[in-house]
Amino acid sequence: MAQHYLTLELVDKSFQRGGTRTEVLTQVSLGVAKGEFISIIGHSGCGKSTLLNIIAGLTPATSGVVFLEGKTVDAPGPDRAVVFQNHSLLPWLTVYENVALAVGKVFRRTKSRAEQHDWILHNLDLVQMGHARDKRPGEISGGMKQRVGIARALSMEPKVLLLDEPFGALDALTRAHLQDAVMEIHARLGNTMIMITHDVDEAVLLSDRIVMMTNGPAARIGDVLDVPIARPRNRLELAGDRTYLKCREAVLKFLYERHRFVEAAE
Repeated sequence: MAQHYLTLELVDKSFQRGGTRTEVLTQVSLGVAKGEFISIIGHSGCGKSTLLNIIAGLTPATSGVVFLEGKTVDAPGPDRAVVFQNHSLLPWLTVYENVALAVGKVFRRTKSRAEQHDWILHNLDLVQMGHARDKRPGEISGGMKQRVGIARALSMEPKVLLLDEPFGALDALTRAHLQDAVMEIHARLGNTMIMITHDVDEAVLLSDRIVMMTNGPAARIGDVLDVPIARPRNRLELAGDRTYLKCREAVLKFLYERHRFVEAAE
């Protein structure tokens, strides 16, 4: 069997609070190919963000292991960059300085000052934010802040870009523009991306595969759906595309039936 770029093997996660133990994830195994775009979808409380944090090295797994290029992931590192729903930019720094902070941390020994400067501008241009380099976060829109957050993550040249509902707080039009931007970046860089989302259309539009989680507690991977739609993808052209609609229906059916099962058990 070919070795995957990123591998999750029998990952369990539980939290202990007082005398109460809560099982969040159980027996999660997944192989991700280099350059693949994976979406993880499921109802609230199914441990999606916990799973992303384990891959990021921000949260330790209770048992099981994560490998990236054959090496165990057990701590945060610049090879895995995270873009959160809350952009988490430092408000007292400019757009340029926010990205410079990450670049300085990762490349202080390998890039000269001039090279770091060019690299910062390159990544701001990738997300079409070069024009706002001297503005502070309070002076730009929510969508622009997320673009800067993506630029900062990309500037670290991560092996895996982790996106935790990055467009969840944005209006529909801004969200659509950012989805298109992420598709363009993925096409240009060929990087590996894993995204948490609640949005079925977003998952089908962006992904090569959609990982569907069962409901918590003790959530596991219920199913993995291949999205066999050629790239580049155009959202308007896909609106009536049979494969797109079939994939969308499969995800909705999974989520609806899981939800109905939980309601029946309550």
